[in-house]
Parts: sequence; structure tokens; C-alpha cells
Amino acid sequence: MFVDWKEHTQHVKKSFGALGKKHPKMLQAYQALDDAAAAEALDAKTRELISLAVAITTRCESCISVHAEAAMKEGASEAEVAGALATAISLNAGAAYTFALRALEACETQKPE
Repeated sequence: MFVDWKEHTQHVKKSFGALGKKHPKMLQAYQALDDAAAAEALDAKTRELISLAVAITTRCESCISVHAEAAMKEGASEAEVAGALATAISLNAGAAYTFALRALEACETQKPE
């Protein structure tokens, strides 16, 4: 196992709470942003699956931990999680492809004359 995810999730939540106590305005602003996103048209399970996919693309282990827990609590199935993860993999591959085009262009424009 890469990480003890349950332990990691609890540690993240505890640390997040401690930071929030030191910086309550920041925590209130963050919570307001989350509340605003929750008020949009997506149901909680869909939001958590998207959050999990985004966590993969941003390589945030803490986000993976918290949103995996939330997705499961919202009733996400194994197939739905796999679909979200496949989407993240596909998006990362697409991003790598488009940045590869930039790298090729940079190399082509910097050939010695």
C-alpha cells in the first residue's frame, strides 16, 4: 500500500482544522468557495468524483485522500471511480501531448543557423 489512506485523511483533516484555527478568515473564505460550488447543479457524488479526478491531475495526495473518502461516502461505485480516474489519466496524457508539441516547436525554432 502506498499510504495508509484512512490515517492520512484523518491527519489532513486535523491539520486543516489547526490551520483554520490560526487563520479563521482564510478558512471562512475557503468554506464559502466550497459552499458556492456545492450550490451549483452537480450532485455531491459527481462533485466528489470530479474532485478525485482533479486531485490526480494536480498530484495532491491529501486531496486524493479526502475526496476518495467523500466519494465513497456519497455512494460512488467502483466503476464510477474507475471512470473518473480514467478521465484523469486521459487528460494528463492529452496535456503531455500538447506540451510535447510546444517542446518540438521550441526545439525547431532554436536550431543553430
